[in-house]
Amino acid sequence: MSGLHLRHWPGDPDRPALALHCMMGSGSAWGPIARLLDGRINLRGFDMPGHGRSDDWQPQPDGPDYHTAVTRLAAAMIDRPLDLIGHSFGATVALRIAVAAPDAVRSLTLIEPVLFAACPDPAQDALDARMADLLDQGQDDQAMAAFLSVWGAQDPDRLPPEARAQMVRQIRLVAGTGDAIRHDSARILREGGLEQVDAPVLLIQGANSPAVIGGIIDALAGRLPDVGRATIPGAGHMAPLTHPEQVAGLIGVNLDRA
Repeated sequence: MSGLHLRHWPGDPDRPALALHCMMGSGSAWGPIARLLDGRINLRGFDMPGHGRSDDWQPQPDGPDYHTAVTRLAAAMIDRPLDLIGHSFGATVALRIAVAAPDAVRSLTLIEPVLFAACPDPAQDALDARMADLLDQGQDDQAMAAFLSVWGAQDPDRLPPEARAQMVRQIRLVAGTGDAIRHDSARILREGGLEQVDAPVLLIQGANSPAVIGGIIDALAGRLPDVGRATIPGAGHMAPLTHPEQVAGLIGVNLDRA
């Protein structure tokens, strides 16, 4: 895709790494964490289509869905085994890559993975239904606010106007990811898939995150061969932004394991 904004935080050339951000975020979220890791990894990332400084997402009638498109963009940046890090939606992409190509992953750190197919949840179902109703009525602003009330880190009414307008534009992109994260259209959870990931995996959650995250992590941890778990006290879903020191420290622990 043209118009993709790439990011790079230089570090150890023998420790390539790739970080994938959340929906409604950007690759800039990894900057503080990269600085805290202090060159331990040569970290790259990008702003997903429709996010940050990248061009808008332009789906094609016969083209891939958004999750597949982002997965392909990320996979194209991998030319040797690396440390793969993902947050939220980005964590589901990272896990998809690890299941499809286990040999490409040196370590895998998944922060708040939102693979809802692993743990169906009535509260999430209700949120999705509410957002769908609001979007059907053209109330994109209210749908965005409903989403951020559960999955955001700040009150949308306190966002700068430009940031709020971008998030309103993004909310239909968020709503369109259901096939991938709710119905597992990519078959990440297929029989024998997770069991092939032999790299060290660390699953990180915030202590104050929606309960479904714990269920998802339980489901994934029960199938991954080499897995650790960590909970960050006081953190919610947006831990990489609100608690970068703790997130960086935990990533470092998983780097040591690999």
